[in-house]
Amino acid sequence: MARTQPSAAHIALVSAIEEHGETATPTQIERWQQQIWLPKAAEWFEPDSSTLKPKILTRAVWLAHTARAGRSIGWLGWVFWAIDDTPDSAQRLRAALVTTIKRPLARAGIEQLPAGDSNQAFQARQDAAARMTANLRSPRRDFDGLLRDGAAAAGIQLPRSPATAVPNIFDRALVEPGARLLLGGAADVGMDDLLKSWKKAWPEHAEMIEYIRKAHQEAELAGTDLMAQSPMAEGMAGMVRAIESAEDRKLCAAVRSCTKASGVLGVLLQRAACEPQILGRLTGDAMWDQWARVGGITPDGAAGAAAVAISTFQYLAIPEWAADLDRYSAAMHALLAASAEGSTTTPHIPLAQAEDTAQCPHARQGTDPMPPNC
Repeated sequence: MARTQPSAAHIALVSAIEEHGETATPTQIERWQQQIWLPKAAEWFEPDSSTLKPKILTRAVWLAHTARAGRSIGWLGWVFWAIDDTPDSAQRLRAALVTTIKRPLARAGIEQLPAGDSNQAFQARQDAAARMTANLRSPRRDFDGLLRDGAAAAGIQLPRSPATAVPNIFDRALVEPGARLLLGGAADVGMDDLLKSWKKAWPEHAEMIEYIRKAHQEAELAGTDLMAQSPMAEGMAGMVRAIESAEDRKLCAAVRSCTKASGVLGVLLQRAACEPQILGRLTGDAMWDQWARVGGITPDGAAGAAAVAISTFQYLAIPEWAADLDRYSAAMHALLAASAEGSTTTPHIPLAQAEDTAQCPHARQGTDPMPPNC
């Protein structure tokens, strides 16, 4: 069946996009409409005019800049759903987040995860966790480690936040119990086993680990299970429940806050290659450990989607954490505004690893870190 000719509105939008240095086809624009990233063509123009509304044109140009032939724009499309904050966009956003949270199961070929505390259900979850982690590669250094190595090579000592410091979260010793925690919650991972894993991954901080052990023991004697109070107490099931039960407006607001913060973080990491003082401001804050290095850096593809989904869950489930992220985001935006773009008077830090952390095409250009209206 032959395709119908593109409408005059679609042709006008294609031409306007080209005038802004980007390219798009009527077919692409139709796909964006199907995803409700763009409204119906009747809503594109000023009243009684052939002039495109600035909001429509800006969004279309951003989409064209982000789109790659044969590839989805992935989690970046979630941002528009969150910005629009309609019942339809919130429903799509919610479904995408839940699918992303459950993706590790699909990748491991796990169709259904047995619930309950029977020995059979417990063993099934342990086996599933083993399948999930069987082929995972555990790098010797995470992004934080690579960043600090690069800074040290340039003669710069980056500050740490001792109260909230964490080891390489991708260490094999942490990945395996983390998978069990994700699938079965706190009930499937004893505190002793978890602390043994931390000690193995973080041997230089045995004193802190022992302090945590004693705190849990004292709480247990007092009748309080600190593990059960954790946001991850129910594992993946609890994460899904938090996303599914959130009000539309709260869900969209959480995604806007998390992606906005990730966007400005990506821009600052790019600028830090020539302005190392930026790294000192970023790494000296507690939210560097609590968010930036464990979920704030959001590359393209599945890894970035997972990071956004986890951050969204934390934003919804932990009000104090959400407030800290908003504070850190405001501080990053102030830092970006004060940044002397293009300065080369300071030592250069190797940031090859950060090349994949740009949040959008504008991040690579050092301009607006997120889509318009975010």
